[in-house]
Amino acid sequence: MYEVELTESYFPAQGKPEPSQLTIGDMLRASAARVPDQPALKELTYSGEIARIWTYAELLADCERLARALASRHAEGARIAVFANNVPEWILLELACGLAGVILVTVNPAYQKRELKFVLEQSRSEAIYYVIDFRGNPVQEIADVVCDEIPAITNRILLTDHDALYAGEEQGELRDPKPNDPVQIQYTSGTTGFPKGALLHHNGLVRNGVDTMARAGLMQGGTFVHNMPLFHTTGCAILVLGGLGTCATMLLAPMFDPAMIVKVIERERTKFMLGVPTMLVALIEEVRRSGCDVSSVQRIMSGGSMVAPQLCRDAQSVFGAPIQIVYGQTETSPVLTQAWFEDTLEDLTETIGQPVAHTEISIRAPQTNTVLSIGEQGEICARAYSVMLGYNDNPQATAAAIDSQGWLHTGDLGCMDPRGYVKITGRVKEMIIRGGENLFPAEIENAMLEHDAIDEVAVVGIPDEKWGEQVVCFIRSNSNEALRAADLKAFIRDRLSPQKTPVYWVTISDWPLTGSGKIQKFKLAVAFIAGTHDVMA
Repeated sequence: MYEVELTESYFPAQGKPEPSQLTIGDMLRASAARVPDQPALKELTYSGEIARIWTYAELLADCERLARALASRHAEGARIAVFANNVPEWILLELACGLAGVILVTVNPAYQKRELKFVLEQSRSEAIYYVIDFRGNPVQEIADVVCDEIPAITNRILLTDHDALYAGEEQGELRDPKPNDPVQIQYTSGTTGFPKGALLHHNGLVRNGVDTMARAGLMQGGTFVHNMPLFHTTGCAILVLGGLGTCATMLLAPMFDPAMIVKVIERERTKFMLGVPTMLVALIEEVRRSGCDVSSVQRIMSGGSMVAPQLCRDAQSVFGAPIQIVYGQTETSPVLTQAWFEDTLEDLTETIGQPVAHTEISIRAPQTNTVLSIGEQGEICARAYSVMLGYNDNPQATAAAIDSQGWLHTGDLGCMDPRGYVKITGRVKEMIIRGGENLFPAEIENAMLEHDAIDEVAVVGIPDEKWGEQVVCFIRSNSNEALRAADLKAFIRDRLSPQKTPVYWVTISDWPLTGSGKIQKFKLAVAFIAGTHDVMA
């Protein structure tokens, strides 16, 4: 760990001097020059067999081909959306965008029409690259219906149609973007419920991935299963860019399937793994059920919610390795703090580690923006190379998030000890973290208010042993007929993706209110946990 003795809740950047700034192309070409014949990417089938393989040299060649094709279709700085699950072409497109000076807009393949339309319009995307379907969601069908309503979308390309994907490669030329040029837009909701597009740059994504993997202990030639969704920074930045920048070999899983992944770990003798706590619980249960040999695993990384002490002990027992937690957000490309391999169980489970290299962290009073004393609770703020350029076409939100001194305000409450280890103590924003997914009550509330029988609604998170948090929806109804949970679930599923569907539904006649008439959501959560409310059948 970094040896510091702080006198206030400010952690200065460590690891100076800062390394040279990088683009995605710089990183990919350097790795291809270092290990041209080493496998870079292996595609796993749904059963865990290896389908296609790219060496580093082959990956670079295919990405340059695709980059020329993109350059023939899109001007420099154009925005294109990818609406797909974990397929190798997703990664090729990500890397090719970096070589073509094109901005990639990442889209959750579980999105429904209204969610997709908002992202495409707000990002000003001019094309969409998609798959046919994923886990029962008709991705292509949804995209085609939405794109029919958006004249700006001039290209719709199926990722698996290589004739269409690579069309025009003879006419296009590679471009030379700069390290601080934008290369991705990833959407993260705020307390208003309207998603904001974080505009991320080359150097932030590449360097953060490499720095995070370095502390995680991934080495050149190491092999790991990539089972995180690519549309998240965890999937496309930490694992893809960090993994390739480290010259490791990535086994890309099309989705998270514990039984398949455990078999692959046993067969391929992988040494590193990453998953949110919910995933790790499922993997541990599968190892205990199947008896697979996972002794090759040496390092485990997790984020999205705090790691319970028992989960850390279970991981040590089953895999022989502790869990290193990471903390961050999309706006910071994403990692801000990370545990060390040698940390104590207390630090691994009660803190979110120390800041990563070249990153300043401070705890500030939300009202005055002043740095607080050691141990005082305040807002976690960050200043680093990894901070976003801003929110796409939203200068007001950008100014609210990044102050005049360059500090990004995370919206999370925490405290710092003299060693620079940070604890999360709460959230300024009303975010719910379920299985590593960030959910925002206002978005769910706005959708539920479209129901004719609902007058008012409040969505809160309550603690859950498996998922971290679960969603509870409180409803005040104007209907004389009793509402049914199954009908409400069907209503919300038609509007939002599955992970945003409340698990518990409660009807309420009177709200706990503040003096100004605002609903006191924390009182709803406390009462629900105490068993005061009846859950709708």
